[in-house]
Amino acid sequence: MPIVDPVTMVWCVVKGTVRPPAVAGSFYPSERGELVRVVDALLASAPQVVGQCPKVLIVPHAGYVYSGPIAASAFARIAPHADRIERVVLVGPAHRVAVDGLAWPGAAWLATPLGELEVDVAAISSVPELGASVAAHAREHSLEVELPFLQRVAPRAKLVPLVVGRAGPEAVGRVLDALWGGPETLIVISSDLSHYEPYRVGREHDERTVARILDGDLGLAGADACGAAALNGLAWVARTKRLRLELIDLRSSGDTAGQRDEVVGYGAFVGHEVRA
Repeated sequence: MPIVDPVTMVWCVVKGTVRPPAVAGSFYPSERGELVRVVDALLASAPQVVGQCPKVLIVPHAGYVYSGPIAASAFARIAPHADRIERVVLVGPAHRVAVDGLAWPGAAWLATPLGELEVDVAAISSVPELGASVAAHAREHSLEVELPFLQRVAPRAKLVPLVVGRAGPEAVGRVLDALWGGPETLIVISSDLSHYEPYRVGREHDERTVARILDGDLGLAGADACGAAALNGLAWVARTKRLRLELIDLRSSGDTAGQRDEVVGYGAFVGHEVRA
């Protein structure tokens, strides 16, 4: 019986498969031209900062009318460095389907109205802890809403799309460590902050959560951030990576397009590896 390496086996399974968009037309525009206009306008409106390319972004994942400006403030930091980003490790929460650990979509491509992003199957195959779950990704928005931004600011990059379910900081952190790479790899954590609290209460809650994220707290809970498991995993691996996180935007749906009786919090962070 011939021996087939794991990468070849996985590629044979997923070759040609595409995960179609699930929330185009609701979270963001479904028409290509309109989506380009909206994303480019959000990026152009973000503060333009020239400097070192971030290694890590933390961005929200609500509908663009609510969290788009906050997400754009982080993605805009990548645009000047588009040529160097070859791989994006994108990690967010599984909202709809229970997942043990971390799961990729089992597809070779992820589609949006802007086209298709190639999944880095070889990188995924190199991490034994990663299983595939088509169901967990099928209707999940936490990764999908970030894709059009990535298509505009890092168009050459392959993608490692992972949803996180029941997983502790070390389990997530070890996967991030395995995929960390060098300057060619960008890590993107997708998470909103507080949910459905009055405006002032939510703001205070988010400020406490931001302080904990910047402090490398491993104990964030879902009430603090829906992407708590991914954030805790980032904090775990950051302890050995000399990562310095910086908050660059903190708002809520009450600041953008929502009412203030119940708001959802959105934070944008960038992270740089500090040279010894």
